[in-house]
Amino acid sequence: MEKEKTRYSDIELQEFKELLLEKLRMAREEFLDLTNSLSSPNSNGTEDTSGTYKTLEDGSATLEKEQLNQLAARQKKFIENLEAALVRIENKTYGICRETGKLIQKERLRAVPHATLSMEAKLKQS
Repeated sequence: MEKEKTRYSDIELQEFKELLLEKLRMAREEFLDLTNSLSSPNSNGTEDTSGTYKTLEDGSATLEKEQLNQLAARQKKFIENLEAALVRIENKTYGICRETGKLIQKERLRAVPHATLSMEAKLKQS
């Protein structure tokens, strides 16, 4: 009888590492775009329009800025999760469910490369 795998092989880990590095590169680019959007002044050119419109515009700009802030915060967390996954690859603990101790399915890791829970454990949470 074949022994159940307790961890992914170095070759498999290397594949996941490449996937993670690509996701990390893209995530950092998006984060940079978001932070640039946040730091650039609102340049809609509405300075010469009526005061009422300006008030509405300011409210809209504030809401947009809040949304950008939330997106940036979410993106930063995503980057941290990806970086943590890279550390797990180095420690050869990547892909092991932190609840069950079993291997997380490859399909799940390809979809959510920073996952630390198997679907079995994730479904028990809900």
